[in-house]
Amino acid sequence: MSLRIEVHVPSQQLYLLDDADQCVLQRSVSTAANGVGERRYSECTPRGRHIVRAKIGAGAAPNTVFRGRRPTGELYTAALRKRYPQRDWILTRILWLSGTEPGFNRGGSVDTMRRFIYIHGAPDEDPMGNPGSHGCIKMRNVDVMVLFDLVPVGTPVIIDVDDREH
Repeated sequence: MSLRIEVHVPSQQLYLLDDADQCVLQRSVSTAANGVGERRYSECTPRGRHIVRAKIGAGAAPNTVFRGRRPTGELYTAALRKRYPQRDWILTRILWLSGTEPGFNRGGSVDTMRRFIYIHGAPDEDPMGNPGSHGCIKMRNVDVMVLFDLVPVGTPVIIDVDDREH
């Protein structure tokens, strides 16, 4: 069975679909506060077709803090957030995305992978269902752990702004 991930930006929902288009998993997410866009430094969520290029964090404890895709040795707490209020909290698991559309989300100043766009865990107090990230797709830690375990590297990911229903 092959799987694909679809992120529907207008509804802030992530769907994991099988090859018969049956929904295996549906979860609320948070995409970019700045909206959609592909340009480097825009802090926007890139649209279009991607793949999961790498999976990082297998076996890490929930709330493990990552910086530069490496665990820092910290576990996220509200006290840690208060100590480092400017950090972009990347927690628990990382699915690193790579664009597959040259000139749109791959290569040059629009390269999703070089922009370090992930599907990743976020602090439990971060709201889901509303845009609020710096470009990535944030999920609840428990949800990203489930997704991480279900999808292999190479899984297609479509980030969609179409208003159609799933």
